[in-house]
Formats: sequence, C-alpha cells, structure tokens
Amino acid sequence: MPPAIPVIGVLALQGDVPEHLRALEAVGARPTPVRRPEELDQIDGLVVPGGESTTLWRLSVAFDVLEPLRKLIASGLPAFGSCAGMIMLADRLTDGAAGQQTYGGIDMTVRRNAFGRQVDSFEHDIILTGLTPEPLRAVFIRAPWVERIGPGVSVLGTDQGTGRIVAVRQGQLLATAFHPELTPDRRIHQLFVDIVKDNT
Repeated sequence: MPPAIPVIGVLALQGDVPEHLRALEAVGARPTPVRRPEELDQIDGLVVPGGESTTLWRLSVAFDVLEPLRKLIASGLPAFGSCAGMIMLADRLTDGAAGQQTYGGIDMTVRRNAFGRQVDSFEHDIILTGLTPEPLRAVFIRAPWVERIGPGVSVLGTDQGTGRIVAVRQGQLLATAFHPELTPDRRIHQLFVDIVKDNT
C-alpha cells in the first residue's frame, strides 16, 4: 500500500501563499490554503509564509487562529516558516513591534528586518547542513536573522557574507530567513515534507 500523501496547509492570511502551494505540490504533498481554526484540524503540517510579521500577528488574532496555532505547534504539529514565518515561529523577538506576539515553538531569538529594508533585498548562495552539498540560492527580502538559539535547535544554514544564522530546525519545526518558495530549488520544501511524513 503506498504511503499516504501528507496534507500540508499554507497559512493564507498574507504573503507568498501561491508560491508555497506550488512548491509543496511539486515535492509530492497535497497543499491547501488555511485561514480558519476549523481548517487547522484537517492538516498534517503547516507552512507560515513570508509577508509582514506584525500583519500576520494581527490577522491571526482577527481570524481566531493565534491561540489554536500556538497549541497545535506546542503539541507537535510540524511547521515551516519562511522570512516572516520564521519570526512567527520564534519564542523571542528582538526589535518587535509593541505587544507583538508569535506562535512560538522554536527556542530562538529573532531580529526583525535584520538585513535591512526592502531596498536592501539580496540573493546569496548558502550551504545547508545535512542536505546535498550544492549551494542553495537564497532570496532575502526584509529578512530577519537568528541572534540566539537554545540547546535543542540545530543550525542548518548561515549567510556566508555576515555569518548570521538563517536556517534552523528544532524537532518537527523548520524556519528560514529567506524565501525558498521564490526559486526553483525545492530542497527546503522536500525536507519539510519528509519531516511531516516522519511525524505521521
């Protein structure tokens, strides 16, 4: 009997939702947009896309998904956050907006807009630990970086220009400061789908 195809939700409140849906489908998942609490019960994993983290926080409150997502992630739902999604999966923020809240889950401190404003967007090749040795072309747009990690967090990638941490994993949680959905390289999405499969 073939293995079940994992159903992976993409939080469709804001950001690069169509790009993540296409990337997940390309690596064999069954992607679906989610934005309401009842839809969260139908998924095996969740992608929190890039966008603007304060907007994601406020929309999460407005759509009544902030607390449900906190509980699901804390109870073991696999999740992957890119750019603003990395911020939303962080337990702690530096330079956050007043009162800004996150879903949490990864024992790390993240600095918002650490690499600069939109005009400071750039692309760099980075090496990802544990994946194939070829460099991955990473797109950084108003990107955060990780300032500190706890003992349970693995560093998967650093920006070679600054030495800053830009990709991490803690158990079934994955986060990147860059946007893998904006390039044809699907290694990050494949890794997440594998994490989801291992969790089901």
